[in-house]
Amino acid sequence: MGKIFQSMLGSGLLVGALLTSSSSLYAEDKVFGWVENAFVEPWGIAVKAKLDSGALTSSLDARDIELFEKEGEEWVRFRLKLEDQASGKVFSDKIERPLYRELTVRGAGGRDERPVVLMDICMGDTIYEEQFSLRDREEMIYPLLLGRRSISHLGLLDVRNTFLQSPECGEDANYVPHDPEDDQS
Repeated sequence: MGKIFQSMLGSGLLVGALLTSSSSLYAEDKVFGWVENAFVEPWGIAVKAKLDSGALTSSLDARDIELFEKEGEEWVRFRLKLEDQASGKVFSDKIERPLYRELTVRGAGGRDERPVVLMDICMGDTIYEEQFSLRDREEMIYPLLLGRRSISHLGLLDVRNTFLQSPECGEDANYVPHDPEDDQS
C-alpha cells in the first residue's frame, strides 16, 4: 500500500506541476469580457464589440456595400454607420478597401455572400488588423462582432464578465498585422 500511495503522490505532484506550468502560460494573456469597448481605427470611433466564440470571422456594420474594380484589383466601397459611444456623434463615411476574400455564410435564412476586408481595431492597448465581413447589422445590438480568429489574438475570453479592458491605443500602441496563416483555420 505504501508504494501505491507514493506512486499516486508522485503522480499528483507531477499533475500539479503540469497544471501550474500550463496556467503560467496563460498568465501573460489579457482577459476580455464577452462585450468590450473598442476603437475602429484610424478614425478612433468608440463602439461596443461583442466577442462571439460561435462565429469564426468578425463582422462589422456596413451599408451601401458595392464591389468595384480599381487598378485591376477587386475593391469594396461601403458606408460605415457607427454611433461613437463616447461622443454620441454618428460616423457615416464612405470607405474603400481592397476585397480580401468573399465569405459564404450558411444559416437558417439560407446562404449569404459577404465581402471581407482587413480593418484595424483597438482592443486594450493593442491595434489588431483583422478580417471583417461586411453586412448591415442595423437590427443587431452590437455593430461590431469579433469572432474566434480575432479573439485568438486578444487573449482569453471570460464569458461571465463584460468591459474588462479599456481601449487605449496611442501612437505607440502595439500593432499586430493580419497573419494569412489564420485563413487556414
